[in-house]
Amino acid sequence: MRAAVCYGFGQPLVVEDVEIGAPRRGEVKVRVAATAICHSDVHLLQGEWGGMLPVIAGHETAGIVEDVGEEVTAVKRGDRVVVSLLRSCGQCIPCSTGAPHNCEGTFAIDTESPVRTRDGRPIHHGGLRARGFAEETIVHQSQVVAIPAGMPLDRAALLGCGVITGVGAVINTARVAAGENVVIIGAGGVGLNAIQAAVLAGADPIIAIDRLPSKLTAAQNFGASHTWNAAATEPKELARGVKKLTGRGADYVFVTVGSPDAVAQAQTMVRPGGMIVVVGLAPVKATVSLRMFDIAWSEQRIIGSRMGATDLQRDVSRLVHLYLDHRFKLDELITARYSLDQINDAMESMIAGEALRNVIVFGEPR
Repeated sequence: MRAAVCYGFGQPLVVEDVEIGAPRRGEVKVRVAATAICHSDVHLLQGEWGGMLPVIAGHETAGIVEDVGEEVTAVKRGDRVVVSLLRSCGQCIPCSTGAPHNCEGTFAIDTESPVRTRDGRPIHHGGLRARGFAEETIVHQSQVVAIPAGMPLDRAALLGCGVITGVGAVINTARVAAGENVVIIGAGGVGLNAIQAAVLAGADPIIAIDRLPSKLTAAQNFGASHTWNAAATEPKELARGVKKLTGRGADYVFVTVGSPDAVAQAQTMVRPGGMIVVVGLAPVKATVSLRMFDIAWSEQRIIGSRMGATDLQRDVSRLVHLYLDHRFKLDELITARYSLDQINDAMESMIAGEALRNVIVFGEPR
């Protein structure tokens, strides 16, 4: 099969033939139809997280089940599926206490790669667990969700990470209620889905902040009631504006970008007793300075949201049905579609901030 392989962090990907084995116990082989490019792929391939080489990134994926290993019960050959980096063993403490997104189980696929270079070297997944920048991939059965035939696979791919992360941060982590107000810092792929979820939850007002006018326009199209350009507005003015709109400050501030400065800015916007939800992933050594007095005296709460605290089977199925009912936007998230041979162009577009989501399509969208 053909895949886009990273042999050096920060270097162009090499599209070449590689070898893939058969699925083992509990594993599923998927013929990839589409994989979206997430900023986590960018972080990985630029070397911000370290890790072993060579590596195949890509984890917002959809395709068709080609083969299954022993003891696979979740899907069967021919099923159309969403593939995610989320997986669950079903036995560890997080899995057995309702937090499968925090699974602590061990999986053979992490140490025994089924994908190798033509000269026999193992190709790693860099912690993203899906190797979606390839014509085929092998994942654990808990990483796939069967979807109906009417769901387009290039749209379905978006549900593997960014969509569920943004939606889940609002619905699962913060549990925003009707009438509460929210601020979303960052109107990219994750932030726009946080906005969509805030609309579904009945939040008001919904305030989006970004540095790019194009993304603020997208935020309005996805349901933001107010927008501010952080590049053209002083931080103190942003905080004053939020407090003027909300009365006391934001009930929730979602930081969907991996920026320490954005987290510090969020503290100036949140009301006493309000919550800051850190969603975006920063470089592993990034730190942030916060005012401890306000955290204690004003009972400001700061919480992380890993992958939107998503229950993959439940939440992906819900979003598919919302999309098919024309109540949830996915088409509008796709900026452009590229072939595998064009993947470096697609990556450059994402790095430059020109795209919400670029999607690598393997053949015609199905």
